[in-house]
Amino acid sequence: MSKLQALIFDVDGTLADTERDGHRVAFNRAFADAGLDWEWSVERYGELLAVTGGKERIQQYLTTDHPAFEPPGDRREWIAGLHKAKTAHYTQLIEENVVPLRPGVKRLLQEARDAGLRLAIATTTTPANVTALLQTALGADSLDWFEVIAAGDIVPAKKPAPDIYHYALNALQLEPTVCLAFEDSEAGLQSAKWANLQTVITVNGYTQAQDFTGAALVLDHLGEPTLPFQVLAGTANGATLFDLQLADYLQAQIP
Repeated sequence: MSKLQALIFDVDGTLADTERDGHRVAFNRAFADAGLDWEWSVERYGELLAVTGGKERIQQYLTTDHPAFEPPGDRREWIAGLHKAKTAHYTQLIEENVVPLRPGVKRLLQEARDAGLRLAIATTTTPANVTALLQTALGADSLDWFEVIAAGDIVPAKKPAPDIYHYALNALQLEPTVCLAFEDSEAGLQSAKWANLQTVITVNGYTQAQDFTGAALVLDHLGEPTLPFQVLAGTANGATLFDLQLADYLQAQIP
């Protein structure tokens, strides 16, 4: 078995719990700015998260909740404009430090950097959203921590399709057997699995009831020295926080 060489991270829900108090709020502010009386509740947004991608989520909402609505001009361009306004609101929320990193994320990233492991991002969110979160939470130079940032519409098919992970692996020029993926959702797990990646899941309020069959390990978060994680599925080999020793152990379990 080759040595672990890279960690690949999803962003929304994985690095930070951005969905409920970040993206959802930003969508609602963009709707208000556009003169729309739409309001995505916590529960409704959770349902819409079954659709990956913000523009795709708006399209699904129109189809199911407002089938008679006709936007002015070209429908696709109108949705793209609404989503662009939402992104501006989201980056403002992030820059106000509304959404912190999840437990253990910064610690693990720093440990990986210190050990010389390569880092990458594989996400359906837009590059602007990734930049705002990383620079606010980790500092202005944090984009340079990640050798590859695969984000947004850089691939034609979004998760659960494996395209974004294939893109990241190709850019890293690594085989999946020497990498470990981190996700928070069933769609993300499917995407990583179909790219043949061992995957660690850290659930959140929106994803905790999803099916994570096939994950290497399912946790409530990555853990801190004073805040041990809870193992929901799989074996952590006696660990109470996720570190590189546990990462190596999981990679060694690849058949």
